[in-house]
Amino acid sequence: MAISSLKELDHEAALPYPRLIVFAKALRKTALALAIALVGSTLVFYFLSPQLFDLMQGHLHQKLVFFSVAEPFLAHVKLALAAAIFCLAPLLVACLWRALAQPFKLNWLSQLSFIVFTCLLFYAGALFCYAITLAYGIEFLLGFSSEQLQPVISIDQFVTFVAVFILGFGLIFELPIFMVFMAKTGLLPRKIFEKNRRYAVLVISIVAAILTPTPDVFNMMLMGVPLYALYEAGIIVMKLLKIN
Repeated sequence: MAISSLKELDHEAALPYPRLIVFAKALRKTALALAIALVGSTLVFYFLSPQLFDLMQGHLHQKLVFFSVAEPFLAHVKLALAAAIFCLAPLLVACLWRALAQPFKLNWLSQLSFIVFTCLLFYAGALFCYAITLAYGIEFLLGFSSEQLQPVISIDQFVTFVAVFILGFGLIFELPIFMVFMAKTGLLPRKIFEKNRRYAVLVISIVAAILTPTPDVFNMMLMGVPLYALYEAGIIVMKLLKIN
């Protein structure tokens, strides 16, 4: 029995990505529960999707149209799914960090801290996008309309546009958490982040140019400046926690 256990440990240690395998196994245990919660929440939000559409159209001030029979239904499903992901974010985050705790040896206090701040940053990013970036972006894009060029906006494309940007901003705002985790687990030391600020500025500028809904410098700065501030915040947090 002991010999077989030793062989299993040796085999696992010889694998190229043992931590990734342990993480995948831990996450698999909660995958079914997460899937059930996501499907159930999507069904609930499907019946609330008309109210959600009214809320979203507060930024648009335009009527939405559809170009196929199934498009309105699919748009409602997409919106319900996005709302379910948004509301279930704390549960998803908790399962993620619990799965990461085993291969990376995170104690309960580290897990709790990562869960709380991951949720806070996700919702801060989503709120920032909805209240500021998305509003300015839509206003800028609709500014190209004229008497000869009137906007005709597909309901499906509008839902996809809004959902991707809100959830995307929420994920991007996780940058400090990613940095602290990488340094704490020894994957990337703090000095790497400190010595490569100029490359960070370049990458953040490229990300802002790709993800902001408009190509103008002002909207790029609305995303780029907070992202770089979060990058520096990650370094400061590492210093305060004495993570090298």
